[in-house]
Amino acid sequence: MGDMANNSIAYSGVKNAVKETNHGDFGVTLAELRSLMELRAADALHKIQECYGDVHGICAKLKTSPNEGLSGNPADIERREAVFGKNFIPPKKPKTFLQLVWEALQDVTLIILEIAAVVSLGLSFYQPPGGNESCDLLPADGVLIQGNDLKIDESSLTGESDHVKKSLDRDPMLLSGTHVMEGSGRMVVTAVGVNSQTGIIFTLLGAGGDEEEKEKEKEKKDKKSKKQDGAVENRNKAKAQDGAAMEMQPLKSEDGGDGDEKDKKRSNLPKKEKSVLQGKLTKLAVQIGKAGLLMSAITVIILVLYFVIDTFWVQKRPWLAECTPIYIQYFVKFFIIGVTVLVVAVPEGLPLAVTISLAYSVKKMMRDNNLVRHLDACETMGNATAICSDKTGTLTMNRMTVVQAYINEKHYKKIPEPEAIPEKTMAYLVTGISVNCAYTSKILPPEKEGGLPRHVGNKTECALLGLLLDLKRDYQDVRNEIPEEDLYKVYTFNSVRKSMSTVLKNSDGSFRIFSKGASEIVLKKCFKILSANGEPKVFRPRDRDDIVKTVIEPMASEGLRTICLAFRDFPAGEPEPEWDNENDIVTGLTCIAVVGIEDPVRPEVPDAIKKCQRAGITVRMVTGDNINTARAIALKCGILNPGEDFLCLEGKDFNRRIRNEKGEIEQERIDKIWPKLRVLARSSPTDKHTLVKGIIDSTVFEQRQVVAVTGDGTNDGPALKKADVGFAMGIAGTDVAKEASDIILTDDNFTSIVKAVMWGRNVYDSISKFLQFQLTVNVVAVIVAFTGACITQDSPLKAVQMLWVNLIMDTLASLALATEPPTESLLLRKPYGRNKPLISRTMMKNILGHAFYQLVVVFTLLFAGEKIFDIDSGRNAPLHAPPSEHYTIVFNTFVMMQLFNEINARKIHGERNVFEGIFNNAIFCSIVLGTFIVQIIIVQFGGKPFSCSELSVEQWLWSIFLGMGTLLWGQLISTIPTSRLKFLKEAGHGTQKEEIPEEELAEDVEEIDHAERELRRGQILWFRGLNRIQTQIRVVNAFRSSLYEGLEKPETRSSIHNFMTHPEFRIEDSEPHIPLIDDTDAEDDAPTKRNPTPPPSPNRNNNNAADGAIHLTAGRRNKSATSSSPGSPLHSLETSL
Repeated sequence: MGDMANNSIAYSGVKNAVKETNHGDFGVTLAELRSLMELRAADALHKIQECYGDVHGICAKLKTSPNEGLSGNPADIERREAVFGKNFIPPKKPKTFLQLVWEALQDVTLIILEIAAVVSLGLSFYQPPGGNESCDLLPADGVLIQGNDLKIDESSLTGESDHVKKSLDRDPMLLSGTHVMEGSGRMVVTAVGVNSQTGIIFTLLGAGGDEEEKEKEKEKKDKKSKKQDGAVENRNKAKAQDGAAMEMQPLKSEDGGDGDEKDKKRSNLPKKEKSVLQGKLTKLAVQIGKAGLLMSAITVIILVLYFVIDTFWVQKRPWLAECTPIYIQYFVKFFIIGVTVLVVAVPEGLPLAVTISLAYSVKKMMRDNNLVRHLDACETMGNATAICSDKTGTLTMNRMTVVQAYINEKHYKKIPEPEAIPEKTMAYLVTGISVNCAYTSKILPPEKEGGLPRHVGNKTECALLGLLLDLKRDYQDVRNEIPEEDLYKVYTFNSVRKSMSTVLKNSDGSFRIFSKGASEIVLKKCFKILSANGEPKVFRPRDRDDIVKTVIEPMASEGLRTICLAFRDFPAGEPEPEWDNENDIVTGLTCIAVVGIEDPVRPEVPDAIKKCQRAGITVRMVTGDNINTARAIALKCGILNPGEDFLCLEGKDFNRRIRNEKGEIEQERIDKIWPKLRVLARSSPTDKHTLVKGIIDSTVFEQRQVVAVTGDGTNDGPALKKADVGFAMGIAGTDVAKEASDIILTDDNFTSIVKAVMWGRNVYDSISKFLQFQLTVNVVAVIVAFTGACITQDSPLKAVQMLWVNLIMDTLASLALATEPPTESLLLRKPYGRNKPLISRTMMKNILGHAFYQLVVVFTLLFAGEKIFDIDSGRNAPLHAPPSEHYTIVFNTFVMMQLFNEINARKIHGERNVFEGIFNNAIFCSIVLGTFIVQIIIVQFGGKPFSCSELSVEQWLWSIFLGMGTLLWGQLISTIPTSRLKFLKEAGHGTQKEEIPEEELAEDVEEIDHAERELRRGQILWFRGLNRIQTQIRVVNAFRSSLYEGLEKPETRSSIHNFMTHPEFRIEDSEPHIPLIDDTDAEDDAPTKRNPTPPPSPNRNNNNAADGAIHLTAGRRNKSATSSSPGSPLHSLETSL
């Protein structure tokens, strides 16, 4: 591979656009260029030939030189920018601080408190008398003018890791955001900025707000003139271009009302659905707030009526003008008591508890390799019922590795020890692999201590080099001895030969050729094989069939790729062979070994998937790999288990099943597939989006499914955005994928998703723990304040004491209970679901049970405390009486009960051991201890400001004893079976579908349609191209197929092995099939060649953006070995089978 750092880029061409009508005096419009860039391969070539003749015709219409590019004239540049736009994608505008504050103030709980604060503030005014790979990133879309072995990595857009060969006669379309990996070329730029394919996706994900608004304004004008039939016509055109009608379609018709009215509704209604927890908390807060408001109003009314009736009716006192200030003081006191009851009743700690819990979890999740971008995604993950995961890098290690080998007539299931291999065989193996792999393929030391070695270059060749390292041999020693310049001849890999061969010339004049490639191809050319002692012996067709049945088929059934290594000697005395006659050279080989290569499953993944399944989460694999490899990996991971009735489909079969005769997606058809679907192979990102949308919109089960999705490519953006929780890969993920995601996996590991589930469930449980504690305090405090006020004309708990209690049960309790660390036990239950109440019947039992105990204690102390402790009664005290011991004991005992009940609240599922793991949470222990110390200070030294009187040691011990009684009472409550308490009600249900206003539901559907229309219009490049590839079955002639013409699996093969074609099967019924080297493994997929350097373009130095011609070079190559074939080495082996 040439030094990719030498790649250079220069621009030639045009910049695409913002306005469609104003195209100046150019011969082509923005709409025409944009529609051109949505096409691929043959479709694009046909369009260019039909409309422009060739790429030079495009250059002529754009008034640019295919050789020199633009003139660089500032006026010309300015004119082009005005017509076609700038190559800049404006970032999404961040919300201002005031906008964030305003959104926070929309919380229902805070609104109630704001009203209470205004009332209190008003009353206060009254004063009574008293990695590292070098390559070029394409900055714009364009059409290739001239290229030399140009290969592009389009994985950022298509999700496919294979390099795509670009040429004028097959696929001249170049896209922004893709990387030049090999070769050189020149292109004419046809789209920049928000009009490029990457820019379109960024716009869909929220970037480029100004352009989006302009587009919407334009659409409104278009709607008035074109009405509805225009959209239908466009869709029909798209279907006509794509026979399989695979572009994204909404699951409903486009019939509807007036577009302007819908736009108004859309602008007035909330765009984003609340998370599961947010919805439940909002509803619960409203319910509690209403109850608290009612109680506070009743309290004030009763106090006022009691005072008026007792004073002016019973005592028959006249209203005296001089007594008016005193009466007003009483009324103000009643209002303060009412506001106090309201503040105590309203769970203002809920938003705080949620924020603290999420913020704490997010910080801790970073240690578990989860970078949370949206806070609500954390708790949503706790309710996940389905995970759609990628395979490569997420479930597997993304490191091709030799795991089995057939050497010296012995099949090793694991890599053998070096001593087990004869020295002769080892010599052939070491030299053959070292020189017959691209010298740019190498294994480097890990970047950090304890990490894995880094694979650079072709993944399959790195696997073979890794085999040598496992055998305690160093390939670099051989390469130092035989540098690349000394290689006599190299037959590079291509789709016809499916092998790579390298010729060495020995010092005695003899030659030796080493060959490696697809086992079914190379074995046919082997006439000998190394025996057990390392000596060659005759290899007959019958022996070959035996190896196929006993070695290759078992390897293939496990999803391994089989590679055969062989060699041949040419004696010195014979005339030098005709090297250009490859068929006569690469034959009569001696087989050295057959190795099985795979991308191994991460060792921790099977256990993680078991945890998911035990937790009620269905894991599905969605991959672009072939169905055999996907199935084998799914079996190893545990996604598929023997005896289960599951579905394993390819993308084209999936689309065939979910679409009707018109090619439209039907939800009913999806509902028949997704519950049993476990593996979706050969799938495109469109298939992933369709699957995710189908599962989320499904009504098959009573509970709406909560779906998490992983993605790494630009094209995964829509699926990541649609999912309830989108996971982007931190290592392999593109910027677009990360922008669309909710959580970024910094290690690309599936086990990190399981940790996210655990943290999400912990957030949910933490909020429930806090609710159980707070509502117990609420019930007791409100009833005590209400009853005491009505009976004694005063609240036993004064306003300042209530605020301290409020601080305990809100701020401090939320901090203590919301920071409980997660445990593995969280994964032993099923997901709660969207409609499960926040407050279960067990929690309700605990709340009412503990409230009963506390009320009994408080009322006993309130009405009999003075007799129990032999102190003065604090009831019916004058208006400005000093604090009493009586009410101080009531207050102190009440606080002690809350402190010990905080320990009870740590368990919400009926567990008995409430102390389990208590010392694992230092924050909890610190808060409980700190609260106790502050309570001592308030009681002993608070005095009149806190309405407290000093207590004796005996009184303190009684308060603590009564407080500890809640722990014993909790054990008693736990013994009562919840199932017998049928009268208990749950609270905090999620919002039911029937409770959502019709216009909001309609808006949701309309919003989906609008987004999907954008997807159809802006992403037809992949939504049509990739899916068309998956549905059209073509017969490959002579194995010469490009990546885009051969991605689908052929119906017939000339190989002696066949792939499994039936998409639905059971494990015990299936027979092993052999995924050897797939016919789609073409030269497009090879590692960088060692061919001579292509002639440099004469315009190499045109490097600036204004000069127009993109010049792509991949550096100079060594001219050691030449090949008559334009192909390149064995790179296709790394592609999915």
